[in-house]
Amino acid sequence: MQVEFTPTEEDHRIAKLAALAIGIHVLESAIPSPIPGIKPGLANVITLLTFVLYGWRAAVWVSLLRVVIGSVIVGTFFSPTFMLSLSGACASLVVLVVIAGSGGLGLSPIGLSIVTAMAHMAGQFGVAYALFVPHPALLGLLPVLMTAALLFGAVSGVFTCKVLARLRSP
Repeated sequence: MQVEFTPTEEDHRIAKLAALAIGIHVLESAIPSPIPGIKPGLANVITLLTFVLYGWRAAVWVSLLRVVIGSVIVGTFFSPTFMLSLSGACASLVVLVVIAGSGGLGLSPIGLSIVTAMAHMAGQFGVAYALFVPHPALLGLLPVLMTAALLFGAVSGVFTCKVLARLRSP
């Protein structure tokens, strides 16, 4: 039995948004980081745009496709880097789904970006501590990592607002 699949307009939209997020993810992976685990996370702008414009289900698809396909392209699939990226994405997506279920909580794209960036970092930190470096000294990095998440989340939120303004202007 052959099952035929005809992609919908939404499927095409998600594929285009995921491709854009993957491209940014791959470019960002080439940027050296002074502190391991700290990256700007600009591909998350695409996830936020998707969430604001098309809802949480589309945002989940875009984010997970970015993590999986981006890791295949960069060569980190099933590596510790992939596990950290996936755990951060899942943590931030859980927060997005909860926020969506709560009516948005009155958060602007900047607020959404900050909250999800901090959830992303918390998810990564939890997995890093549980699986890779279960040492109390790692907790000393948590304030630095969460501060970076706060700052980069705010920057991504500003970018998201600017893109949304451009998209919505005539």
